[in-house]
Amino acid sequence: MTVLLALDDTDMPDTPGTGRLAREIAAAVQACYPVSGITRHQLLVDPAIPYTSHNSSAVIHVEAEPSAIEDLGGVARDLVLERHAPGSDPGIAVADGDAVSPAVVAFGQDAKRCVLTQEHALRLGRNAGLLLEALGGSGGGVIGALAGIGLAATRSDGRYLELGSIRSLGGETTVEAALAAGIAGVATLDGRAVTGGRLVCERGKGPKPAVVQGRAVLFVEACGDGWRALRRD
Repeated sequence: MTVLLALDDTDMPDTPGTGRLAREIAAAVQACYPVSGITRHQLLVDPAIPYTSHNSSAVIHVEAEPSAIEDLGGVARDLVLERHAPGSDPGIAVADGDAVSPAVVAFGQDAKRCVLTQEHALRLGRNAGLLLEALGGSGGGVIGALAGIGLAATRSDGRYLELGSIRSLGGETTVEAALAAGIAGVATLDGRAVTGGRLVCERGKGPKPAVVQGRAVLFVEACGDGWRALRRD
């Protein structure tokens, strides 16, 4: 079973991002529970939303029973309170990934195209029985945290920030190495499977596979004598 642990709005300009803190929380969680990956979920970018840079939330996928939700919430709460940037508005959410309600999924999808309110998020979280907490500032991060839960529960949204050993791969690697690092499949945008060859990753960083039907799929396009990795949120 999978427990989803989401966080949002923990950073400020010129401070480490929410993805960095998510990796630190995942490392702490891993002392007791296996972590299968961390995903990033893009939300609406709009002047009415006080985001730091890209308005995305991070979700840690933990292999645990629902009985671990309070424990996982405690680990996240302690680290967010200790390490969030002054002036940020952090929020966390934790839920049984197999029991996320349709209303929470709809909230996540709405957060990609609409401006939502903290009151809406808190009311929905309470009615859905989720662990949802504002942990500083205005607490507006509960919106993105709850949206992250809804989007991650679809198993077809966002991309991986951390999975297997993909972060160890450099800007230029191979398709074979990407598959060995934990990516489930590599494919072109027209659906052709790619099983080998040189792989050039965006901006010199490691591959960023998308979440497609619960699988980590890296999309690529032809590039000289190899392939260029694409970022598909």
